[in-house]
Amino acid sequence: MAYRIKWSPRAASHFEGICDYIAKNSKYYAVLFAKRIISIIKTIPQFPRAGRIVPEYNDENLREKIYENYRIVYRIKEEVIEIVAICHGSRLLENII
Repeated sequence: MAYRIKWSPRAASHFEGICDYIAKNSKYYAVLFAKRIISIIKTIPQFPRAGRIVPEYNDENLREKIYENYRIVYRIKEEVIEIVAICHGSRLLENII
């Protein structure tokens, strides 16, 4: 099945905020971070169930990939992979999703 990627407005805002925060110290590392996150997200449609189930929710269709200290949380729908959050691992998801 060919999935397409859709970003929730909240996830897009999270991503932009993280990149802006990193850019305050280093534009280079902000761009590098953004490229790596996008690269990971692009691989999700190939094997959407390869990400681990988000432990806080225990929902088969809510999964995550980890990059350094950040969680990329996504939801598998019929033909869509929805990116629902990108957040630091220390943040509680109940306040984010």
